[in-house]
Amino acid sequence: MSLPISPSHTLTGRELSWIAASYFIGCFTVGYYWTRWRTGQDIREVGSGNVGARNVGRTLGKGGFTITLLIDAAKGALAVAGAVWLGLRPEAVVASIVAVVIGHNWPLQLRFQGGKGVAVSAGALLAYDPFLLLALLAVFLPVLAVLRNVTLSGMIAIALAPLTTFLCGLPKVEVAAVSILAMLVLLMHRTNIREEMARISVPRPVKESQVPIHKGSNDEV
Repeated sequence: MSLPISPSHTLTGRELSWIAASYFIGCFTVGYYWTRWRTGQDIREVGSGNVGARNVGRTLGKGGFTITLLIDAAKGALAVAGAVWLGLRPEAVVASIVAVVIGHNWPLQLRFQGGKGVAVSAGALLAYDPFLLLALLAVFLPVLAVLRNVTLSGMIAIALAPLTTFLCGLPKVEVAAVSILAMLVLLMHRTNIREEMARISVPRPVKESQVPIHKGSNDEV
């Protein structure tokens, strides 16, 4: 069994099977199950409604945040490790990375209400090529120093990640992987980006002049 993806490339049955498995690995949204087990609550109805580590941390504290973050990152790493262990071609490895992030963002069993894909993408990129994360940090840290806004700085770094990897001379398949992940993460953070942009664009109130205006002066309207 094979599926044509270009005139010169096909996905084999083994590659398709692991890509599908990667999606279901992504569907294991630990933040949802951990919160349900600990509190009986549906994390999708709490805080931001997101099943990711940040929202779980608001409910379960640092422990819940850490556990969710690490397991989400491990899902991405597992998708890559399995693809490499099976000897899949680079294109299929990239497809597995995309599949695990899509599974996390749109899990079937939760009616496609999942996370935002940052931790899963980070884990996948770390397992695929640690240099890719270093390239992201090289953009993120200077922007953070200027803006002093973690969310907006992170989104700018992710938006510039494809260009950064291209300028670093990395293989086309890695540039493609980063580009697709960047689009998925930015798509899931579109509301956050709008909120942060609105917050920094609100003009600061101008203090009233302390100089008294005398009655009868030319300044009186």
